[in-house]
Amino acid sequence: MKALEANFDGLVGPTHNYSGLSFGNVASAKNQANPSNPKEAAKQGLAKMKALSDLGMVQGVLAPQERPDVYTLRRLGFTGSDQDVITAAAKQAPKVLAACCSASSMWTANAATVSPSADTADGKVHFTPANLTNKFHRSIEHEVTGRILKATFADEGHFVHHPALPGVEHFGDEGAANHTRFCLEYGEQGVEFFVFGRHAFDSRFPAPQKFPARHTFEACEAVARLHQLHDDKVVIAQQNPSVIDAGVFHNDVIAVGNKNILFCHEQAFLNQQAVYDELGLKLGGDFKVIEVPTSAVSVDDAVTSYLFNSQLLAMPNGDNVLVLPEECRNNQNVWAYIEQLLAEKRGIDAVKVFDLKQSMANGGGPACLRLRVVLNEAEQAAVNPNTLMNDTLFATLNDWVDRNYRDRLVEADLADPQLLVESRTALDELTRILGLGAVYPFQR
Repeated sequence: MKALEANFDGLVGPTHNYSGLSFGNVASAKNQANPSNPKEAAKQGLAKMKALSDLGMVQGVLAPQERPDVYTLRRLGFTGSDQDVITAAAKQAPKVLAACCSASSMWTANAATVSPSADTADGKVHFTPANLTNKFHRSIEHEVTGRILKATFADEGHFVHHPALPGVEHFGDEGAANHTRFCLEYGEQGVEFFVFGRHAFDSRFPAPQKFPARHTFEACEAVARLHQLHDDKVVIAQQNPSVIDAGVFHNDVIAVGNKNILFCHEQAFLNQQAVYDELGLKLGGDFKVIEVPTSAVSVDDAVTSYLFNSQLLAMPNGDNVLVLPEECRNNQNVWAYIEQLLAEKRGIDAVKVFDLKQSMANGGGPACLRLRVVLNEAEQAAVNPNTLMNDTLFATLNDWVDRNYRDRLVEADLADPQLLVESRTALDELTRILGLGAVYPFQR
């Protein structure tokens, strides 16, 4: 059955701020305490979604989390009214409050791992929300993420939803940021490529020394089992520990792939040639690698520009287009390489550049903002239609943002109990716009 790859982007939440919560993410640390603009952030994300929809791509929207997360704060011992909880947390544990206000669910590449029906033994699309155990502010997302995914992909005849893996470091799972699917055609069985940072149960293998390896080998194996994938169509590779220590906290900061193309840095993986060989063998067709040499683009250039945190899209006209952040154009080495790549016609036909500065300042580029879901025609028809981008939804969501979002937020503002009222008011309306039902704790 004919299939396509849809992109579901995370809508930036009303509490988007720069609290520097993500150790190992260079941009997050660099911009800590700077004022953010939630309204601008949401509009930048919506503009990218609409532009890709206008190009003929199927583009969806995933709702943000409820923040501040009063329910987690109550689990941590704060009591009284919601206002009392926020006030006490601001005084006693401001960093905990900041974590419970994070808008990090905007980066839906970490929302889940998705396997299309062409790859699974039961012929259904499988979703496993990522437990994100390495970062407290993200580890509290997966339950609501699961509800949002179920409300978006509700038909049990087509979609299977698993709970997140056990929330311990041994099964640290960062979702699709460390997962890529290769295929010749979307509707045919493909090869699912899982990338991990370390082995949790075997210390003989190398691991980074400076920054944490967030994703484990054991998590890769577990998700492959849950999704009923065939062993001969799965490749599990280890990320190069030295690039994790250079700020490459997810594989999608150093590599991106789509269909039969892998675009990556020459230092992306351990035993890199063996990884290429196994992918080519298991794909069983024309597998293309575009390897960027360190001499052209250093790892530091890759991290600061997010060259590889791009979207590699197969357009309806057959072109392969790389969606880049503006920071790539501003980096002389990166942009020189891009111009050379296009001139050499090695498999990428065009680039499109977007202003995503609000997201980039917190360490998330175009690829972080989207979750890829391969759907055949019947599955497309079963998706919640209210979540699919079009002219009407774009106008509705921009108006919703204008009415509900602040244009400036600093960490001290997180102590304002009115922010919770604003956020809940906005999200209650959003669930009606997107037809999600009661997905948030305050609605249940």
